[in-house]
Order: sequence, then C-alpha cells, then structure tokens
Amino acid sequence: MKFFIDTANLEDIKEAQALGVLDGVTTNPSLMAKEGITGKDNILKHYLAICNIVDGDVSAEVISTDFDGMIREGEELAALHEQIVVKLPMIADGIKACKYFSDKGIRTNVTLVFSPGQALLAAKAGATYVSPFLGRLDDISTDGMHLISEIREIYDNYAFNTQILSASIRHTMHVVNCAKVGSDVMTGPLSSIKGLLKHPLTDIGLNQFIEDAKRMQL
Repeated sequence: MKFFIDTANLEDIKEAQALGVLDGVTTNPSLMAKEGITGKDNILKHYLAICNIVDGDVSAEVISTDFDGMIREGEELAALHEQIVVKLPMIADGIKACKYFSDKGIRTNVTLVFSPGQALLAAKAGATYVSPFLGRLDDISTDGMHLISEIREIYDNYAFNTQILSASIRHTMHVVNCAKVGSDVMTGPLSSIKGLLKHPLTDIGLNQFIEDAKRMQL
C-alpha cells in the first residue's frame, strides 16, 4: 500500500519524506488556506515546492465546478510538473473532465467519493485514483471501511486499473485497516503514519536493552 500525506505543510512533507516511506502528497483548497497560501500564483508555486520535495504523485485540486473551468485549470496544473495529478470533484462535470483528461493521458484523482456507485463511475471514466472519504463517513456513524471493501470488490470484479486512494484518514488504525482490506493508497496526516511506529512493548524492550548494555560496560 502506498503512503500519501494529506497536507500543504512543507515541514510535515519533509519529515514524512525523510522517513523513507512517503509515496506522494494530496492537497486541497482547505489545506492550502490552512497554511496561509492564497492567490493563484502562490498556490502554483507551492505545488512546485511540494513536487521538489517528494518523488511521487502530487494531487492538485481544481476549484471550478463546471466542465470548461475544470479543463482550463486542470491543463494548467498538469503542465506545472510531471508529478501533478489533477484532482476533480465527484460531480457530473467532474466525470466528464475525468474522461477528457484520461483520453489525453493526463492523470486524475476523483475526490469526495462516498458510495460504490460513484467509485464505479470514476473508474469507467478512466480515473487514475478514486478518493473515498472514509473518515467523514465514520463521522456520521457510517462504516467508512465497508465502503473501501465494496470498491475493492467491484474493481477486482472488472479488473479496473483505478487505484483506491483511501482519504480522510483519522488515525493509525484507519491505516492498518485500509491495508487489510486492500486499499492501494492511504492519505492522511503525518500523525497517522508516525503512529505506526508506536508500541509500548517496543519502548519497554528498547529501554531494557539500553539498561543491560550500560551494565555490560561497567
């Protein structure tokens, strides 16, 4: 399973990259705004800065909700850097834009997916990635992980090449469960990745090794 980090914070991206397990980055307008990045030129420069840190795909989201606007923005984003993946909303014009970009060899990530039917449409339109938001489903007392399993079954039934990019990851167990049900990618905060490092028995064992090593040196 690929590990993406869902942020626009360059320091978090650098830290994740330094771990040696980072495969890509996802962003959105909300994450950009959180970092105080506003204005088209500044946003485009920030995408380039992200591409210069990571080796993998960087999802850059359009803000238009009409077909012509998505095409215009998407082509500009794709031209920025070879690592850019155009992120499109799961709406009718988003699916049309996905098909348009797919036919032109431009990679896409269809986002805000909350049902198997939406994921099926995205795959039919040739999406590179589909982003089901499992955390947001959990937030409304719906089983987000079940959605990932349903999409996995559908994609396997018909050998779709679209990758399941599990988004809205809230915590480390989301990451583990996504791996168990066969998600191709997870994207979440740095804390969800670093949380995989933690286990109390690891800490206890390491402390014991250190104490024993000190006694050996006496």
